[in-house]
Amino acid sequence: QVQLVESGGGLVQAGGSLRLSCAASGRTFSVYSMGWFRQAPGKEREFVAAISRSAFNTYYADSVKGRFTISRDNAKNTVYLQMNDLKPEDTAVYYCAASPAVYGATMIDEYDYWGQGTQVTVSS
Repeated sequence: QVQLVESGGGLVQAGGSLRLSCAASGRTFSVYSMGWFRQAPGKEREFVAAISRSAFNTYYADSVKGRFTISRDNAKNTVYLQMNDLKPEDTAVYYCAASPAVYGATMIDEYDYWGQGTQVTVSS
């Protein structure tokens, strides 16, 4: 069992930056690949970024590539999402999730544990 708690969301103007954090507790953090997903009102939850257990592999949705960076600190049991050059279409609830996949995972059904989400709102 893994418990995940996101933080760092908020209101930012277009072009601004935010860094989301996701703190994990429970089972050993380093055995999980981690991912970030988001869900905007009226839309399905979508993949944003993922990172493998060792942090060697990272994956990004095309919509955020070059603007967002996922990283992890296994000593602190924390995964991060640095979001730069934010756009109004990035507005959503952002969720972190943990997957048993070794090399990272991009599909929702590959993830077993989810946080409660943190709201990100980007104003134009």
